[in-house]
Amino acid sequence: MDGKERLEQVLPGEIEKRSFAIISQELGERTFDPLEEPVIKRCIHTSADFDYADNLVFSPGVMERALAAVRAGARIVTDTNMGLAGINKKVLASFGGEACCFMADPDVADLAKKEGTTRAVASMKKAAALAATEERPLILAVGNAPTALVEICGLLEKGQIAPALVIGVPVGFVNVVAAKEMLMETDVPYIVARGRKGGSNIAAAICNAILYMADQTGPASRACRT
Repeated sequence: MDGKERLEQVLPGEIEKRSFAIISQELGERTFDPLEEPVIKRCIHTSADFDYADNLVFSPGVMERALAAVRAGARIVTDTNMGLAGINKKVLASFGGEACCFMADPDVADLAKKEGTTRAVASMKKAAALAATEERPLILAVGNAPTALVEICGLLEKGQIAPALVIGVPVGFVNVVAAKEMLMETDVPYIVARGRKGGSNIAAAICNAILYMADQTGPASRACRT
């Protein structure tokens, strides 16, 4: 044997199943909370990074609240169009929910310029204002901008927002760790990737893990996954 990795003949429909089997095998005897395990494994599946088995932090009861929010037709607001693109909107829509990203909206750009801040900050303000006019639950999925997390914390402190879940997984080196730690000091339900790692793909993966779990037992069981 030359030690090289050999190609496997795997049918397209079996690739994801095979991937999750490999993840379970490599995790070995490790055990996780049953509601948190699908989130952890989908983040690993998305990134091939097993550090997510250790750096994902879940606030108490967050998974139950996240599933209830999805089943109640939640609006998911992301801080990037990349994150938005990765969310399974078909499953979300089957519960009456929708996903949005306001980063490219002209009013968000105007507000950011007027206040001398980032579009991520302005988009969180828009999400808060929109949520105040609706009864549907709000999920904020932040995969890129730590300034979005800082703004969320400020809105929480002022009582101007009450999301059902904040996914705090921005990636990078400047203010990323501090912003995540700040979020974890609040009372909001959160899922955070502690440390520098994260990204829009991880934010979408967490959303999809929650959607698929809701789909297994909820009215969206007929929906196809992508």
